[in-house]
Amino acid sequence: MRKNFGAKTVLYPMPVLAVAAYDKDGVANAMTAAWGGIVDTNLVGICLSAGHKTTKNIFETGYYTVSMGIREYVTELDYIGITSGNDTPDKMAKSGFHTTRSEHVNAPLIDELPVALECKMVSYDKSTGYMIGEIINVCADESVLNEEGKVDLTKLNVITFDPMNHLYLELGAQVGVAYSDGKKLL
Repeated sequence: MRKNFGAKTVLYPMPVLAVAAYDKDGVANAMTAAWGGIVDTNLVGICLSAGHKTTKNIFETGYYTVSMGIREYVTELDYIGITSGNDTPDKMAKSGFHTTRSEHVNAPLIDELPVALECKMVSYDKSTGYMIGEIINVCADESVLNEEGKVDLTKLNVITFDPMNHLYLELGAQVGVAYSDGKKLL
């Protein structure tokens, strides 16, 4: 027997994303977003309300970074999600996050979050708040790379947002091999 919930934002995993951008004066701000994901080979889409300080910054500069949330920084990620840069100008300092200017786009990288997409805004739909960005570069701290030099998600401790229960959950262990396990049924 199934229970019906109606139309809800329930799709797992829902990423915890830290979106960061500079304002016109080069001051960094960041916010947490959960409604986002890959749209195409080099595009990322995220729902961002136009009223957010970070969104306003992206409109000003055209660039931003998207970092994956990790277990070690749940408190800081939640803080930048529940606090507005419009009301708290020193939000980044209070969060404890530090930033470094990206080498590829005019946007801040959050030093504590080891993997980031460096993006250029492509479009923004005012009616839905849906922003599409071109991924100019992906950068990762060497501490989360495997022997082949690729990002190892088991080292990253990525978290997801549970919208039904308002929880952050860590994604788990490997359960299969993509493009391989299904061959057993061929």
